[in-house]
Formats: sequence, C-alpha cells, structure tokens
Amino acid sequence: MAMAPGSRRCLLLLLLLLLLSVLGAPALGDPGPLEDVVIDRYYIPKICLREAQMGDFIRYHYNGTFKDGKKFDSSYDRGATVAGVVGVGRLITGMDRGLQGMCVNERRHLIVPPHLGYGSIGVAGLIPPDATLYFDVVMLDIWNKNDKLQITTLSKPERCNRTVENSDFVRYHYNGTLLDGTPFDSSYSKGSTYDTYVGTGWLIKGMDQGLLGMCAGEKRSIIIPPFLAYGEKGYGTVIPPQASLVFSVLLVDFHNPKDGVFLEHLEVPESCKRRAVTGDFVRYHYNGTLMDGTLFDSSYSRNQTYNTYIGKGYIIPGMDQGLQGVCVGEHRRVVIPPHLAYGENGADKIPGSAVLIFDVHVIDFHNPEDPVEIQTVFRPEGCNVTTRNRDFVRYHYNCSLLDGTRLFSSHDYEKPQEVTLGANKVIEGLNSGLLDMCAGERRVLIVPPHLGHGESGARGVPGSAVLRFEVELISMEEGVPEGYLFIWHGDPPANLYEQMDLNKDGGIPAEEFSTFIKTQVAEGKGRLMPSSDPEKVIADMFRNQDRNQDGKITPDELKLKSDEDQEKIHEEL
Repeated sequence: MAMAPGSRRCLLLLLLLLLLSVLGAPALGDPGPLEDVVIDRYYIPKICLREAQMGDFIRYHYNGTFKDGKKFDSSYDRGATVAGVVGVGRLITGMDRGLQGMCVNERRHLIVPPHLGYGSIGVAGLIPPDATLYFDVVMLDIWNKNDKLQITTLSKPERCNRTVENSDFVRYHYNGTLLDGTPFDSSYSKGSTYDTYVGTGWLIKGMDQGLLGMCAGEKRSIIIPPFLAYGEKGYGTVIPPQASLVFSVLLVDFHNPKDGVFLEHLEVPESCKRRAVTGDFVRYHYNGTLMDGTLFDSSYSRNQTYNTYIGKGYIIPGMDQGLQGVCVGEHRRVVIPPHLAYGENGADKIPGSAVLIFDVHVIDFHNPEDPVEIQTVFRPEGCNVTTRNRDFVRYHYNCSLLDGTRLFSSHDYEKPQEVTLGANKVIEGLNSGLLDMCAGERRVLIVPPHLGHGESGARGVPGSAVLRFEVELISMEEGVPEGYLFIWHGDPPANLYEQMDLNKDGGIPAEEFSTFIKTQVAEGKGRLMPSSDPEKVIADMFRNQDRNQDGKITPDELKLKSDEDQEKIHEEL
C-alpha cells in the first residue's frame, strides 16, 4: 500500500530523531554547553550605595560546589574572607564576570562553565577537567584606591561655637562595624568614652581626618577605606585584612591643652557698681553639666547656694578664674577645660578629662573688710538733730537679699520698729546705718554678713548673706548714757531723799518713787531712758534702789548712779 507524501515525511523525521539519539546528539530541550556565566541574584539589599566595578578591591565569602552538590572549596571552611581586585584577570574569568555589579551584602548563585573556569585542564586533585562550577557568593566589602573618606553628618547641635582641630583632645562614643554591618568594637559596651588627641598619630588616619570639624554633641557616620584604616594586616581577629570600617561617632566633648576658661555673659544687670575680685566671698547658684548636656551637679537641687572665697584656691582653678569680675545678679556661663578642673582622673560623676560647663547665677558677694554701704535716698532740709548711740528711735524698714528676695518688713506690723541704738538690740550693720539720721530721712543700707547674721544666718536669713535694708526714720528721742535709766539735766536736789519721801514717813514705796520721777520729767529737770514703756523703766529704777527688795527704799539704799560708779573706782584702786 502506497503512503501519502505527508505520512512519508513524518516517518522519515521519526527515524532521524531515533538515529540522533543513538549517536548521542543533544535531545530537544537541552540547551547544550553554557556560553557565559549564569547569575542568580537571589538576595539584593534594599540600600545599595555602591556596586563592584572593574578595578575595585573586594572582600567576599563563598562556597564552591559541583553540579551534584559536592563541595570543592569554601572560604568559610578556611575562616577567612577572600580579598582581591575584580575584573583585572586575577580571578577565573567566570568569577571576574560574576562578581561585577554586586552590592555589599548581596548574595548570588553563579554557574561558571568550564571554559570560564579551569577549562579542560582542571586543578589536579581538586577540580576535574571540563567541570562546571557552582558558587554561592556574599559580597562583604568594596573599595578603590581612589576612594576618599566618606563623612555623613547624622545630627548637629544648633549652637556650635567651636569645632575640632588638630592637637585637640577629644572624648567620643562610637560603634564600629565592617562595611557589611558586622560589629567589631563599641565604646558603649565598655561604659566609657574613647579619649585621645586628634592629628597626632594616636588614631588611624581615617579617624584622625573624620573627627576634624565636629561640634560637641554632633553625630557622624565615617566610612574609612582600608588604606586609611588597618590595611593589609587588619587588626587581630576582629578586623580582617583590607577591611573598610564604618564608625558611628558621637562627640561628647573636646578641648585643647592650651585652652583657658571660656566665659559667656548670659545676663548682666544694667547697674553693676562693683565686680568681684580675689578675696571676695561669693554666694551663687549653679548647674554643672558636661558638654553633652549631662547634669553632674546642681546647687538648686539642694536648695542652697554654694558659698566660697574666690581666687584663694578653695575651688577648682577654672571656677576661681571664672567668677572674677562677676556682678551681683549676673548670669554667667563658665566653660572649664579639664586641666583647670578635675583633670584626667575626674571626680564622682565627672569623667576623666571632661570639659565642664557651669551656668552660674550670682546671688551676692562681699569682702570681709567691707563696711556698711549707706545710700541716702532723702534727707529733710534743716536737719540739725541726728541720731546717736543710746537714742531711742522708731523706724520703718524693708529687708531683702541682694537678688530681691523679700525677707522682712516693718510694714507687716501695726507700728514701726522701736529700738535703743547701741544697746545690741539689732545687728551691728543696721545699728550703724541708723546713726546720724534725721527724722524723716530715708536710706538704703547694704549690710555685709560679718555685720549682719554671719555665716550661720538666722531664721529666714541664709548664712553669709548680704542684706539690703530700706529704712525710714520716723522719730527719735535723745537717749541716756549706757548703764543709766534716768539722768538729771542739772545737779540733782541737795536733799534728794527728803524730797522723794513725799509723806515723810522715812520710807519710799514704789508709788512715791514713781510720782517723784514723773514730776522731775514733767518739770524738765531730768529725763528717763527712752522707751516705749516708761513705767517699766521707772519700775527697773525702783528695783535697783530697793536693794533688799522689801518694797521700799531707805536712806541707806538710795544712791545715785554717779556715786555708785565712784565707789567702784575706789574699790578697784
């Protein structure tokens, strides 16, 4: 039976396919030998700052296997990454091609055909001839000899009065990682900053350069190529050879050994009549911080000023200098380098080599030699009679600290303050300030503590506080000499006892004594010691004369004060 032409063609095609399969020709669907490297980018990082280019230095890990999965080589097994230059013929051609364009942390599967691997020769005992090679690669580092330091500012303080220069001493925190993110060191884990000089060869070159221009409190990312880091040798077991390093740096503070104290006058009162000098005693509040803002001490937290002499070595040298020239009420910032503070060793909450910042508010200051400062606000015309010690005065006053803190006021009471001057009834400075005043005169008195309440202070008055009094003299009465309760304006009566014994019974009771004294005062023949309670003064006089305290004065008991003083002189003689 004859076949149709189409059937004959189909039969011939089937016979041809059968013959080819017997002869070993490639079957349908087999692509045959690979012409180029097969690349499978099975992990690509989201951020790829750089791709490996021809001539770049790279570091990578890999596993090498045959098609059946048998391993022939692995960098992991050797415990060391592979480093080299890509695209210049130092690697097998397939690897040279397969690594180009990779990002750090990218992972690839590479299939390298024999002619791009070890060809028909292979590697004796390791890779047979005409072997297709399978590589699983992760890229760890990429750099080029033309690379420069890469600096990224992550954050920066608004105020930056000064930046790091060569020869400065810096204190900084850091996290150090390899380019693939592998950490190798951290100052945070050690609990202390890294402290060193910049530009003097104590750091790797890249860090020396990367810290320049930083502000205290600034954060930077610094990427350092190997030739500016640890180069071909690496560092111990933590930094491989030819490794790029990434440092995340926070500059805590810095200074220069030649630095002095830096002053910033934050607020100076318009009226500043006097400035503090060496030997003055200063009371001030302060907040003490490190340059990164960490508070290490505060007088406010203790609700008590810090009190000290300045310029005499009682405080750190920087503060001794920093308080020179302050005004009362001034707010001043004092920046002190460590060699004028607590040095390399630090103190308590202050790290070694720390720059200190004190924000100071001066409450007051004085000198132990200061007198009372008197400012006359108003003095009446025709002022002929002025106060003296032993005078009895009435006055109003307001008392405050020099920072304006109100302490006491006579206006809070129903009547003015009353006192006999020179009788140790008020503080010495106020007593001095009330002398030589006219009735109606107003003064401002500045009383240093040694003429006030001293180092211990008093209720409501801090120790060593300078006091400000606003005083107005309301009235004054002429006093009597110290030790006297009554004085005669002329000579006393010749027969004093007889005149005092009004009923002539030979005894003078309190009523007769009081009546006689009041009569002498009324007739202008004598005067009592000024007091708000004349009856008490007369009662004290009677008690002094009634020596046996039987309620009456006898002729033997009555003696004038001048006679008593004369008797004491004879006894002493």
